Amino acid sequence: MARPARAIIHLDAIQHNYRLAKACAPNSRALAVIKANAYGHGAVRIAQHLAPEADGFAVACIEEALELRAAGIQNRIVLLEGVFTPDELSTVAEQQLTIVVQGEEQLAWLLEARIAQKLEVFLKIDSGMHRLGFAPEQVKQVYQRLRACAHVGDLVCMTHFARADETQLPRTSEQYQIFQRATQGLNASCSLANSPAILAWPAMHHDWVRPGIMLYGASPLDHENAHSLQLQPAMSLESALIAIRSLPAGEPIGYGGRFVTDKPTQVGVVAMGYADGYPRHAVDGTPVAVNGQRTRVIGRVSMDMMMIDVTGLEIKLGDRVELWGKMISANEVAAHSSTIAYTLFTGITRRVPLIYQT
Repeated sequence: MARPARAIIHLDAIQHNYRLAKACAPNSRALAVIKANAYGHGAVRIAQHLAPEADGFAVACIEEALELRAAGIQNRIVLLEGVFTPDELSTVAEQQLTIVVQGEEQLAWLLEARIAQKLEVFLKIDSGMHRLGFAPEQVKQVYQRLRACAHVGDLVCMTHFARADETQLPRTSEQYQIFQRATQGLNASCSLANSPAILAWPAMHHDWVRPGIMLYGASPLDHENAHSLQLQPAMSLESALIAIRSLPAGEPIGYGGRFVTDKPTQVGVVAMGYADGYPRHAVDGTPVAVNGQRTRVIGRVSMDMMMIDVTGLEIKLGDRVELWGKMISANEVAAHSSTIAYTLFTGITRRVPLIYQT
């Protein structure tokens, strides 16, 4: 019998969330961001499910793009970090990939390349994230150099918002204004909106939006709105009870004895630990659910197991435990673990099988 830990991937939820992104930005095309193995959900399966309707996909690097091409994905694929060496450009051309150009070195490689095909290029502009991209005052010159290159085809100007999830702050509007000034007068499409901007900043939608975390059903917003409340969780991380122990008051539980029972307590042991990707730093009180009954983590999470409070619950050995999913929000678990849902999803390890459902 297989170990009960598994991640159920709800493909219809991902499709719903992609369609929600399109509905939020009805005049935009949408690149489904499936980098990092689709945030831990399985890039190939997600791409295959979305391919009939997706305007394109976005990945971090050429290795991720080639995996999709090998699986038969023919949609547009954008390399969000561009290429890392000039020899990758020949593969980019052969595989009909779209590249981001984010700095002088990448620009020089592209302009000097000997490529017969025209490449679609996203010109990355640093509007205030200060991670990648050309400074605003460089943009018009770089744009002209790209336009003059025989093997550069369509151009898209892009930027990335640093604080679009913080809906009450002016920083996103400030970045938008910087981007607008930098691109004024240029004949190019624009791509600005990540998931929070899709959900909460409609003025920033423009030609291409880039739904990432929202595809997987976790809201990136600090304050929910009518759009974010429509997201459907795409992953249910679950396992089962493998032991039940009855302890008196005053007993320490787990490594380091972090939790001490303050009354007679039933402890459920779950086949799930940090080697599966569940956060070791989840505090006592982090929510879980057993057969639809909410309860809490008690004691420090171990490599292969964790303990939960099942006092007063109707439970038995083998009962299903949801760590996050439709009842327990990944954002809620993340908040109790001093992290974000992105790290929970991408941290699921290979010994947890991904089970796909429609």
